[in-house]
Amino acid sequence: MNQMLNQCPVCNSELIVTRLFCLQCNTTIEGHFHPEANPFAPLSSEQMQFLLTYIRCEGRFNRMEEELGLSYPTLRNRFNEILRALGFEPGREEVPARLTAEDRMRILDELAEGLISSDEAQLRILGKKEEAAEK
Repeated sequence: MNQMLNQCPVCNSELIVTRLFCLQCNTTIEGHFHPEANPFAPLSSEQMQFLLTYIRCEGRFNRMEEELGLSYPTLRNRFNEILRALGFEPGREEVPARLTAEDRMRILDELAEGLISSDEAQLRILGKKEEAAEK
């Protein structure tokens, strides 16, 4: 069976369903039906297969590397393409600033001197300054 089209191949307008057919009893129902919104509709069949593999491998690229025989950068690029196709921008989450070795030593010195708690030191090392300031 062919995959249902969402856009007219001639003018790119939205298509609606006008006929439903039951394979079991040969019943036909006609009317104007809007299919349920499918957030994965923009994905190609290859992208859907990749996403299913990602789910089956529990999101672990190392398992996908073995199964698909692809390198981590290739897997990451394909995953980012899927994110973009779904309307997300990869890497938009704010990445904590990386601490220098000097910054880490300063935090550990403050911890050793009792100026900060171990919880605060951990938050600062992880780059969660706002949470550390609240404590």
